[in-house]
Amino acid sequence: MALDTANEDRVSKTIESQTAKIPSVVFLGAALLAMGVSAALKCSRGKVDKDALFIGQWAAPFLLLGIYNKIVKTEGHD
Repeated sequence: MALDTANEDRVSKTIESQTAKIPSVVFLGAALLAMGVSAALKCSRGKVDKDALFIGQWAAPFLLLGIYNKIVKTEGHD
């Protein structure tokens, strides 16, 4: 099954034009907030830390989204 590249380009351009409107600091703030909430949950709950670990794993994807956002803003779409 062949991919329809024209449709993919249209969808990609739409997504990138919308995400380019978000300031990069939002993604950094979301990552720092996830780390802070994770640390607070870890300290308050002790050994029952499933929620803290779950939320703590959100920091990396937020930072990666911020990098993608920055690349889209500076390089644009091919």
